[in-house]
Amino acid sequence: MEKFDAIIIGSGQAGNPLAKRLSHEGMRVAIVESAHVGGTCINYGCTPTKTLVGLAKNVTQARAASKYGIVLKNEVPDYKLISQRKDEVVGIYRKGLEKRLSEDANITVFHGTGSFSGYKEIQVKLSDLNYRSITANLIFINTGARAHIPNIEGLQSVNFLTSQSILELDYLPKELLIIGGGYVSLEFAQLFQRLGSQVTIVEQSVRLLPKEDEDVGLEITQILEAEGVNIITGATTRRVWANSMESVSVEILSEGKSQTVSGSHLLVATGRRPNTDDLNLPETGVQVDEKGFIPVNDYLETKVAGIYALGDVKGGPAFTHVSYHDYIVLTENLFDKKTSSIRNRLIPYCVFIDPELGRIGLTEKEAGEMGLDFSVAKMKTSFIARAVEVGETSGFIKAIVDNKTRKILGVAVICPNGGELMSLLQVAMMGGLTYDRLRDTMFAHPTYAEAVNNLFHPAHIKSKSEL
Repeated sequence: MEKFDAIIIGSGQAGNPLAKRLSHEGMRVAIVESAHVGGTCINYGCTPTKTLVGLAKNVTQARAASKYGIVLKNEVPDYKLISQRKDEVVGIYRKGLEKRLSEDANITVFHGTGSFSGYKEIQVKLSDLNYRSITANLIFINTGARAHIPNIEGLQSVNFLTSQSILELDYLPKELLIIGGGYVSLEFAQLFQRLGSQVTIVEQSVRLLPKEDEDVGLEITQILEAEGVNIITGATTRRVWANSMESVSVEILSEGKSQTVSGSHLLVATGRRPNTDDLNLPETGVQVDEKGFIPVNDYLETKVAGIYALGDVKGGPAFTHVSYHDYIVLTENLFDKKTSSIRNRLIPYCVFIDPELGRIGLTEKEAGEMGLDFSVAKMKTSFIARAVEVGETSGFIKAIVDNKTRKILGVAVICPNGGELMSLLQVAMMGGLTYDRLRDTMFAHPTYAEAVNNLFHPAHIKSKSEL
């Protein structure tokens, strides 16, 4: 059995920088990766999907050029070329990461599946089907998550797609049915609708993005429906079946009535589940919760000393930047003589539809449920000069503010570059700036940041009692 100072299972967005830092501290590090280095983000998540989102917007802008005398010979793009571009971008990131890891003499990458065979002992089934046994005093579990497949009658009898397998297509689905109306669903729905598919979303909740404020879900619904996406909410999926090799049908129950929707392809986007099934965690004493996630304390420690869990596998918000911040918290505690914690982190996130949704902090509903004394500043995107000038005026900006401290409690931005504008307000929240200080700050004209001046004008602020 080979002895290392540290073992990292999974080379995701926490595992890779962690490996480099451990190496920098003079440790021999083993990375066990069952697929490609880089984890979900680089290979099946952020990088490929945001590349497709960008290309779909390029196509939409090209079509819009007809208003100014530029007529396209073919409005339907060659999806094979689009898929090739997506693969090129993924390859750039993946190869760069592989190079950086391979050049580090302290890091050994095992391409295979790792599982615990004893206390802090891991057996690796290599890609060539041979086995290696390794051990270390420090073990970091960064195995991420995968698509959750619901128990729907007939689903296993059809060739359904997940957020990973849909990226393997080199042709455009003619009719795409999507079960689920969350973040992943909406990004795929809009990009494929723009590229030429006819998309239908089936969502169990009464509206899209049920965890967001109602006005956010309704605004995004209007944006997608205006582009031709068919959205069915309050719908329970009862069964699925294949009509032929080129058609799949879904029976849904909506408003007490049964109806059938059909398409050429079916995407299941109903959440994520942790990759812990094959780790054989009882062998090393690590427990999982009822959903399979690994519980950790505020310092990412499991109940077994020297074994940590980072990223999606520990539960909570499943975002790349959360995983990376887990790495920062962990290394600050291990090496930088700090006491860093994951408790009460401000967690920003975006939905990369067009226009983007940028979110951080409390929703209006959450502030109300907490009994806070707050007001809501809200302004349409059409009030932003820059948005008018570029011809993209859908959406709004919304901020929840504390009436006593005048500080920002939460933000929802639906506008072009919404994630960037949300991030500006995030920094203000972190610095404790009051909204009137932001209102009176000079921003360059005409920028989206300048919208902050108008957002916090008294005319756009309503108290809780006025809402």
